[in-house]
Amino acid sequence: MLIITIKQGKEKSLLDKQPWIYASAVEKVDGKHEERNKPGATALVQSSSGQFLARAAYSPKSQIRARVWSFDQNEAVDHALVKRRVKAAVAAQAGAKGDHIALITGEANGLPGLLVDWHGGKQGYLICQFNAAGVDAWKVPIVQSLIAETGCANVYERADELMRKGEGLPVVEGALAGDEPPDETLLIEKGQRYIVDLKTGHKSKAG
Repeated sequence: MLIITIKQGKEKSLLDKQPWIYASAVEKVDGKHEERNKPGATALVQSSSGQFLARAAYSPKSQIRARVWSFDQNEAVDHALVKRRVKAAVAAQAGAKGDHIALITGEANGLPGLLVDWHGGKQGYLICQFNAAGVDAWKVPIVQSLIAETGCANVYERADELMRKGEGLPVVEGALAGDEPPDETLLIEKGQRYIVDLKTGHKSKAG
């Protein structure tokens, strides 16, 4: 496992449970060469005195050098964590109404950099953006958990080019499971009718 040591005096934000670790706060990164160059590798984060601070996803090319998975020393970063957090996010939206639900919004759901919009219920589409190296590395179990918890079989990845390039990730888009969404989908928001291309997010008022 990688070990990220934080510069003396720079650990305050982590002690305050802030989830981002900037490159300027990192004193050193110890671990195998391949792990130190692998986007999304799990790292133990410690203070300059060796105190445990967090477990985080390492992103060697990003200015946000790591994003915290957990501040609990006893919580492992594994498939079970991913499943728990996806399940909790879906459960939190159980009473949501409408054709469009902002299902997962990154750090708020303990899945840093992941955005998931759910359109059209079980017969609709889950539109995902993996905007950070950590969630990108756990893409397969995330998608499996989303399908299991929502009952929606169609999962599509939309790429935010700027975000992914900033993380050193390839810009990829396409169906991750099931079918691609159609070019035009009717969306009703606050009484207004829109035509949306779910693949790109482009939206225009319906005539």
